Amino acid sequence: LMRRVIQPGDTIIESSSGNMGIGLAQSCRYYGLRFICVVDPHSQAQNVAIIRALGGEVLRVDEPVDGSFLAARVARVQELLKEIPGSYWPNQYANRQNPAAHAAGTIREIDEATGGDFDYLFVATSSTGTAQGCRDYLRSRDRNVKVVAVDALGSVLFGGAPGERLIPGLGAGKEPALARAQTFDGMGRVSDLDCVVGCRRAARREAMLVGGSAGGVLEVVRSQQAALHGARCVAILHDCGTRYLNTVFDDTWVATELGVSEKLLE
Repeated sequence: LMRRVIQPGDTIIESSSGNMGIGLAQSCRYYGLRFICVVDPHSQAQNVAIIRALGGEVLRVDEPVDGSFLAARVARVQELLKEIPGSYWPNQYANRQNPAAHAAGTIREIDEATGGDFDYLFVATSSTGTAQGCRDYLRSRDRNVKVVAVDALGSVLFGGAPGERLIPGLGAGKEPALARAQTFDGMGRVSDLDCVVGCRRAARREAMLVGGSAGGVLEVVRSQQAALHGARCVAILHDCGTRYLNTVFDDTWVATELGVSEKLLE
């Protein structure tokens, strides 16, 4: 990646379906930078509203490129970079600062809170930055922890076959540069319905509202519970379910988009 110092008045441009866009919108508002977030039809309406409330501009691509909305978003970012002087793309899909941030923050906090005393770490993957940073930190500390990557059915990560996906936050329609040749100790794939079931189960049993990818992570843990008996497991839940009230937690949306009735979710 080309490195340069961001100047006042510059424009930050990124492709995101949620958390990254919100984080950049916060940072850009704080430092007085213009921010443009490129999203697609699967982006949660609440996430888009939060980005706009923080002063970010939102541009949506409506047609996939080679079957991938990620490819379409990145292509739009490239166009904007050519059109807008003083623009910069952090590029979460290739920037090594992505996993480095999770090594310095996310997993360090988990490791310190647990004293390194856990056996498995389950984490949703998209750019794979979180999983990589966690894996590399744990290895550097000689922790005997197996890192399990949670991917979506329909994602091309880890040699998967491309397919339609509705739940944002995990999986990819085009392999990000960061994800190439990455391996983890285990891997599980979840469907959109698995994510819905996991979210609703967490709400019903734990009184926790978790986001779509988090529901998928929890379902992978549940599917392996027999093999995990006696193990201490940590699951990273990337976002809050309040952003999914109109999708994952909405019976009409689930029935319309996934063809599943409320009774079958119980």
